[in-house]
Amino acid sequence: MPIRLGSINRYILSNLSHRPVRAILSILAIAVEVTMILTLVGVSYGTLDATARRARGAGADILIRPPGSSIIGLSSAPMTDLLVPMLMKQPHVVLATGTVVQPLAGLDTINGLDLEQFGKMGGGFHFLHGGPFQKDDDILVDEYYAREKHLHVGDTVHLVDHDWHLAGIFESGKLTRIAVQLPVLQQLTGNPHHLSQIYLKVDDPVRAQEVVNELHKKMPAYPIYTMEEFTSLLSISSVGLLRNFIGVVIGVAVIVGFIVVYMAMYTAVLERTREIGILKAMGASRAVVLVLLLKETLMLAISGTIAGIALTYGTQWCMRHLVPSSLTQETVYAWWPIAGAIAIVGALLGAIVPAMKAVRQDVTQALAYD
Repeated sequence: MPIRLGSINRYILSNLSHRPVRAILSILAIAVEVTMILTLVGVSYGTLDATARRARGAGADILIRPPGSSIIGLSSAPMTDLLVPMLMKQPHVVLATGTVVQPLAGLDTINGLDLEQFGKMGGGFHFLHGGPFQKDDDILVDEYYAREKHLHVGDTVHLVDHDWHLAGIFESGKLTRIAVQLPVLQQLTGNPHHLSQIYLKVDDPVRAQEVVNELHKKMPAYPIYTMEEFTSLLSISSVGLLRNFIGVVIGVAVIVGFIVVYMAMYTAVLERTREIGILKAMGASRAVVLVLLLKETLMLAISGTIAGIALTYGTQWCMRHLVPSSLTQETVYAWWPIAGAIAIVGALLGAIVPAMKAVRQDVTQALAYD
């Protein structure tokens, strides 16, 4: 009597329940693949969005960066601070101030700034504890950096081979996570009278693009952006290195998923050689056997995708509580179906060879298999 396709689902569920360890390990492997993709994408979006929020929080209308710099990369301090008074003389520019950006370990940076000018431009920091600079060795950090490093006002912070006195902890979202006085950082980094970037405020934000166009004529080698343009460029599609890195990680994830499913299904076919022979003897066609194995793989892949999406909330919790200042992970819902499709396609590809082996099995040999 031919095997009906309607009974295949019951057979698959029964088979998975009889081999729970293999099924759970396969689901977890696919879940890790999905989690790896979604976590990387979430961190990429979150980090770029956090950078954009801090840039907007500076209160500037225009940003000038060094010649040859990328969107997210900076040399330490390659611009002369003589540009600042020159820019102040430009039409519609009411305020100009520069900063020095010094990279630290990981993704952290320390910013040297003129706190008075910064306050005029964007309202300054909102202090949660402590207050502004009082001495040359004072340092300010945002609430997330203080929480991650377990810092309190009055503590000593060792950065750039220098001991700093923590004077204040401010609300996150304005320009930087770590700030010191501009002249002090210039001297410490060997860059006196040099800046990493310059912020401009104009008399009317509507005129920002007009000012940028004029500055391009006078400073053609410098990347000059309106703040709206700059923050819009902080996206994965605009950052080639990050885009390529995500592509590589997705490729690795697909290979891992492929290998795991291939091994799991190949083992399943060997374990069920006799079962498959019985099914064929009962009238199951090659198509029925192929559908049975591919459906089982699809069920594992879908379960793994759901588990992987759930696990990303665990990685978000870990980053929010363990490294709140270093990494920010967002939930990128648009990538859920993409990650799911990648995992499912990789799993089905991994099941094809074992499935074809099962389809080609000789009934007599399968029934004799022990």
